[in-house]
Amino acid sequence: MDLQDKVIVITGAARGLGAAMAKRFASKGSKLALVDLQADELNRIATTCKELGAEVRSYGANVAHEADVVNLFTQIVADFGRLDGLVNNAGITRDALLVKFKDGQLLSKMTLEQWQSVIDVNLTGVFLCGREAAQHMVQLGSPGVIVNISSISRAGNMGQSNYSATKAGVQAMAVTWAKELARFGIRTGSVAPGFINTEMVAGMKPEARDKLTSGIPLKRMGEPDEIASAVEFIFANDYFSGRLIEVDGVLRL
Repeated sequence: MDLQDKVIVITGAARGLGAAMAKRFASKGSKLALVDLQADELNRIATTCKELGAEVRSYGANVAHEADVVNLFTQIVADFGRLDGLVNNAGITRDALLVKFKDGQLLSKMTLEQWQSVIDVNLTGVFLCGREAAQHMVQLGSPGVIVNISSISRAGNMGQSNYSATKAGVQAMAVTWAKELARFGIRTGSVAPGFINTEMVAGMKPEARDKLTSGIPLKRMGEPDEIASAVEFIFANDYFSGRLIEVDGVLRL
């Protein structure tokens, strides 16, 4: 896909990976529909993308709410007149051990709220956005692209039963959608980042960052734009569909 003038939706676009993707696609001449609940930060990124020459619109929507997502994609199509791509990037964490014991006594366990809130955003939100994007692409006759952002944690990570389950799920959905939507000319893919130098990681204590980095064979964290580059590759390569790209510095061998 030539990204020039293509309408790309990016969820979770206000910061981190989403912001990096927005800036990369803006530099390629795409028209951007940026989605996030953090209005001030989203407007800042939208302004940056406009300065790069892109046509940009910002939308506030909770991807976990079906009505919000249905209205979101209807509005995007009404505003731009087309829909060519979606990056399902919005996600949250609510880390906790499944059960935590000390000296034989139960101290805590992952709550249903911690489980469900992550499922709602990271898994159901991806499903809803993917479904609505696919519907409009088919109705518009657009050979579009849908990319789900997975994670190295999809293989299982301590304290992340909820997050790991969702990131395995979004990868599986990308495979399923690739098979279902190929006849409409719609391609899909997923990207699994390792440890990336986002705002959240930048706020860690230096000793914690150093310990984290020491376990990465390449001895550094990835940069957000390196993930954005992988997403761009999926869009650009018209024979790529249903597969996963791992960008983790060889952390997962």
